[in-house]
Amino acid sequence: VCTGHMFNNLNTQICDTYYLLGNEEYKWVFPFNFLQKNILSGKVIAKAESEKPVYSSSTKAKLRTKIINNYFYPFLEYAGLFHCISKITLSDKLRKWLDEYNPDFIYAQASSRETVNFCTMVNGYTKKPMVYHVMDDWPSVISKKGPLKNYWHNKIDGELKTLLNQSSVLLSISHDMAEEYKNRYGKNFITFHNPIEIDFWKSYQRKNYDLSASPVILYAGRVGTGIAETLETMAAAVDIVNADLKTSIQFVLQTKDVPEWINKYKCATHKPMVAYKDLPKVFAEADLLYLPYDFSKESIRFIKYSMPTKAPEYMMSGTPVIIFGPVETALVKDALRGKWASVVTENKIDALVTNIKKLIIDKKERTVLAARAIKIAEENYDSVKIRNQFKEIITSVSP
Repeated sequence: VCTGHMFNNLNTQICDTYYLLGNEEYKWVFPFNFLQKNILSGKVIAKAESEKPVYSSSTKAKLRTKIINNYFYPFLEYAGLFHCISKITLSDKLRKWLDEYNPDFIYAQASSRETVNFCTMVNGYTKKPMVYHVMDDWPSVISKKGPLKNYWHNKIDGELKTLLNQSSVLLSISHDMAEEYKNRYGKNFITFHNPIEIDFWKSYQRKNYDLSASPVILYAGRVGTGIAETLETMAAAVDIVNADLKTSIQFVLQTKDVPEWINKYKCATHKPMVAYKDLPKVFAEADLLYLPYDFSKESIRFIKYSMPTKAPEYMMSGTPVIIFGPVETALVKDALRGKWASVVTENKIDALVTNIKKLIIDKKERTVLAARAIKIAEENYDSVKIRNQFKEIITSVSP
């Protein structure tokens, strides 16, 4: 059961049948219902041969989304309306689909008030055991603006506690998150990070650590909460390195949208995102891979306990990794503990410049980092091992 954006890079070998939440489930109160997109609810069969999202965005749709995210939603949040103008209901069509599907248990993730309450409703309707998986610490940032922020924080926290109390098994994305949520909610969480297909990522694994004539530092992924300012910092740092060392390093951003600041920096280049199957080759062809987290208090609250799946993907590619982020995050702690990346924990451009220079000059350092990262990824993130452990946990709750 999902929304349209879930069809990006979908693995149809695992599952090709979905129920798309649309107008029959999403309900907006008047007059905001006039802004609601027209999405048809119901069963969707995903096609394996398609490399493009089932629902692509036009330029007009992107502009609409930008206006809504940058202006409309912040206004609603400050006014105390954001968390009560919409909800997800159990439509007759969805109930029928759930009855016919007849799941053994519910595996759930949520990141908003409406999705928390929706998961609770699905659990209540099916009467099946629920496994709930926490991916990031969204409860810490769910309500942070306006005179009603404390009201909504407490309200949503109470509804989340209801969901946790109804769950048979609780999972977290990192050990740090499991510890924090044990303290916060008094519940035991089992850690399951997203695994990777080792053979898939080894298919183009980098072996040669000589630099290209114009070395490439690559960032591939999303741009948003927790990852924005540090992308621009890297661009500024690379321009300085190029001037100091008389090099021609390129900072390539492979992202959905082109950053507004990209033309300010000589080194920065944007490339469109590629199909998931092409990522091992793209990552291995880069000279360095960049994995940043922003240093703002808001960003730290959001990503502090998260472990991005990009980390083991980067590690397994064989390309050395640069991490730039706060020392209190689970990602940075893990990298420092395992010494599988070159880590910068000071939010200073000079520190990042020094780090880049060292990696550009020192081939041995690049080689050692890559070898260590590969070894740790094989030991800790092998999908075969983790899936077997995951199956044991979730099938233990099946009736």
